[in-house]
Amino acid sequence: MSGGNLAYQFKTASIIVKLVVINGIIFLGTNLIAMLFQLDIGILTNWFVLPSDPGRFVLQPWSIITYSFLHADFFHVLFNMLYLFWFGRFILNLFSEKRFLTIYLLGAISGGALYLLGYNIFPAFLNERAFLLGASGAVMAIVVFVAAYSPQAEMRIFTFSIKIWHIALVLVLLDILRLSSNVNAGGMLAHLGGALFGYVYARQLLKGKDIGAWFERLMDGFANLFKTRKQKPFKKVHRNKATQSKSKRSKPKDDGKSDHQKQVDSILDKISKSGYESLTKAEKDFLFKAGKDN
Repeated sequence: MSGGNLAYQFKTASIIVKLVVINGIIFLGTNLIAMLFQLDIGILTNWFVLPSDPGRFVLQPWSIITYSFLHADFFHVLFNMLYLFWFGRFILNLFSEKRFLTIYLLGAISGGALYLLGYNIFPAFLNERAFLLGASGAVMAIVVFVAAYSPQAEMRIFTFSIKIWHIALVLVLLDILRLSSNVNAGGMLAHLGGALFGYVYARQLLKGKDIGAWFERLMDGFANLFKTRKQKPFKKVHRNKATQSKSKRSKPKDDGKSDHQKQVDSILDKISKSGYESLTKAEKDFLFKAGKDN
């Protein structure tokens, strides 16, 4: 498969697949660089993991999100991505990809926030300094959101079905038990922070209140910063009366474009106004085929 086809497959993939690919590439990339240059992987990720020390966090505030794209080992990233794939599909069946991403990222932020608070408020952690990484908080937000919003939703496991809220309840109880046993306590705090956000968000949506709307607007504003729109330089034109009257008398002429080219132009105009994601699947396929024909 060529690089162009891979890029097209990625652009047209669901947000779940995109997140899985991004997490996988980051995991493989950091480990490959560490191996080739014989570096401690901690040196590469030092400024992107979430530190428990508030003083250091102030120096790297972006880590409240970037930590969720880093993983400790293969099984860490594998199970997080499997949970994301299994449960994320339920959300995409109900909501837009933008809302899915809102739940995922705000779940990561909430998990990181509870981790920071826990290590700086609870006496059991006051003398400890650690760092957090992994998408578990974001994934737990997804799982618990589905369970709270659609408690009757079921997942097929081998030959039997189980309600998702049962799965979510077991996962939360296991996190609480592991927190009390001090096994990866920081990770368990992040899990519970993400789960709490997922539950609150779902329950508020059922009441008709979208507490994540502000974040969607923030993402839209951020995305608009990177939109490239080609604009022709402004050219001032002076017209005399004769020119104006002539232009009024002139009749519009056919631009000579084929129906195929007009459809391509229409799709490109839609992209410039609303972005690539606004296209339907049929429009994306048509544009891709048109590019290959050229």
